[in-house]
Amino acid sequence: MAALLVAGRLLHWPARYVWAGVALVWLAALSVARDPRLWLVGGVVAALVLAYGAGLRHLHRKARPVAESPTIPDAEIDRYARHIVLRELGGPGQAALKRARVLVVGAGGLGAPVLLYLAAAGVGRITVADDDRVSLSNLQRQVIFAARDEGRPKVEAARDAMLALNPHVQVQTLDRRIGPEDTDLIAQHDLVIDGTDTFAARQAVNAACVAAGVPLVAGSIAQWEGQLTVWDPRRDAPCMACIFPDAPAPGLAPSCAEAGVVGPLPGILGSMMALEAIKLIAGTGEALRGRMMIFDGLYGENRTVKIRRRVDCPVCGSGHFRQG
Repeated sequence: MAALLVAGRLLHWPARYVWAGVALVWLAALSVARDPRLWLVGGVVAALVLAYGAGLRHLHRKARPVAESPTIPDAEIDRYARHIVLRELGGPGQAALKRARVLVVGAGGLGAPVLLYLAAAGVGRITVADDDRVSLSNLQRQVIFAARDEGRPKVEAARDAMLALNPHVQVQTLDRRIGPEDTDLIAQHDLVIDGTDTFAARQAVNAACVAAGVPLVAGSIAQWEGQLTVWDPRRDAPCMACIFPDAPAPGLAPSCAEAGVVGPLPGILGSMMALEAIKLIAGTGEALRGRMMIFDGLYGENRTVKIRRRVDCPVCGSGHFRQG
């Protein structure tokens, strides 16, 4: 057997022929040996070693090269130093944030802290979509705007505030709503964050994200309470239609303009949405897939409930995913 292995290496014989010869010699030795147990043990050990090596070669063939991390200049290293020293984030996590493409739908109460924290965190490319303009009634909670921004498109005022906070990020603005027809736009992003304030708008964003196969961080607020989850049916978490298939009855879920909202509440929920986004992008921690967090600011209570995907969901059920 040793002679066959040496000859095969020197003469460059095909490996399968060499090992076939070794196997034949082993079978011959096994058939004539007085005590075949030693040969059996040796054969099993050799087979395990060969199988291990074959498995490693198979994995090497399937492995894809890791995309080269963008170089972070010294000025940005200082800026993100508190991220880089985190064991769960570190340099690779910060590089992932720099590569990330995130679409934020809505630059209002929830979108304001989300946009500021994503920009501060160094998310490389941020798209913000909103068709509204800044009004004085926004300033009680939408902290990304200032009094001088009254009357400006929210996306423009938000972009200026984000770039003033961190000039190293790229900000694209869309002065319009996002609808089910925006599947291709959403597919160009790694993550979508929904900060809209109507059921119809959330429904449209959810449908487009399901069609594009992109996870959706969704939050909602009213008065003193808020909810937060990650809709991601491609990873077996529910989508919005699984849990809320129908619009609420008129008057059951009034808007913030009708029912009011305490100023810090969107800051709390929006910050949590930004935190979920960072975790998803960096691949760390446990995201709120299949779970919904419910926050009660009036009584200082917080609880999480499990939610499940519906197989018969008309939006994310079987056959509704984009192929590939």
